[in-house]
Amino acid sequence: MDIEDIRTFVEVADAGGISSAARRLGISKSIVSRRLLRLESALGAQLVARTTRGAALTDAGMTFRDHAARVSAEIDLAREAIIPAGELRGRLRVAVPLTFGPTHFAPVIADMALQHPALHIHASYSDRFVDLIAEGFDCAIRVGYLPDSNLVAKRVGPIYGRLVASPDYIRARGAPERLEDIATHEAVMQGTETWQLMDGDKIVSVQPQGRFKADNATALAAAAAAGLGIAWLPDCITFDYVSSGALVPIMTGYPPPPAGAYVIRPPGQHPARKIRVLTEMLIAHFERNPQLWGLDQKDSHQAESAAVARGKRRAAPGS
Repeated sequence: MDIEDIRTFVEVADAGGISSAARRLGISKSIVSRRLLRLESALGAQLVARTTRGAALTDAGMTFRDHAARVSAEIDLAREAIIPAGELRGRLRVAVPLTFGPTHFAPVIADMALQHPALHIHASYSDRFVDLIAEGFDCAIRVGYLPDSNLVAKRVGPIYGRLVASPDYIRARGAPERLEDIATHEAVMQGTETWQLMDGDKIVSVQPQGRFKADNATALAAAAAAGLGIAWLPDCITFDYVSSGALVPIMTGYPPPPAGAYVIRPPGQHPARKIRVLTEMLIAHFERNPQLWGLDQKDSHQAESAAVARGKRRAAPGS
């Protein structure tokens, strides 16, 4: 009984069909079918019933699926225990955000592939929310503020951002100065969302309003530069816009708290070594290249905020 046949069966079971499993594995449908037939022959039982709609697990398949998944996981752990410092093998499916992925994360993933030639890496770039378990991903890289979930997250670095607007928008509508002013302005944003801003040591939530929405930060930066509204965006997205004067920092006395980049994985006792290696490489990437993420702007952010705070304190007696 071949371990790859067992892994392939688990993918078919989790993906809900041979075609979906083939896409996940990056192999042809004929190879998936051949592995299934070989496994069923070895077991002497039909595991998957082929239908015009795809494939459905038989009673034997449903019983065998959990055992097969445990066997696959145990083989991975055993291999790591035997050769903990050896090269990585098998397959890594990672979901990567489209906004930062091709420019900021892709070089790290490519370097990982170069260092581990026996590892097959399948990276999927999209800004949509990926269900790791349902879609069969080993892990995901996510950026921003993480909602509560049953997933396990490891922070690999901070990401700083700010509120910005175009000079044309400011001339036409003015710039918000107080937290409550934000609700009266047009905002460009990802959806129905809440912005978190720092008022001294306190985090305050505000509800922006706007008619332009996009699920990609690069598109939001372009919309803000066109004068469609104010935006909360990471520095690594707005750096060139701010440098050229196409966008201007606003509300500098109320900076957003640092967000983060994270490696997310399904719950489990021990992360696979391939996920640990990717996490370590991303942490090192953040430390070596702070300019890519706007981390070298941290001190200027703090200086701006401190200057505004001093100005407020001086103005307070006469207000």
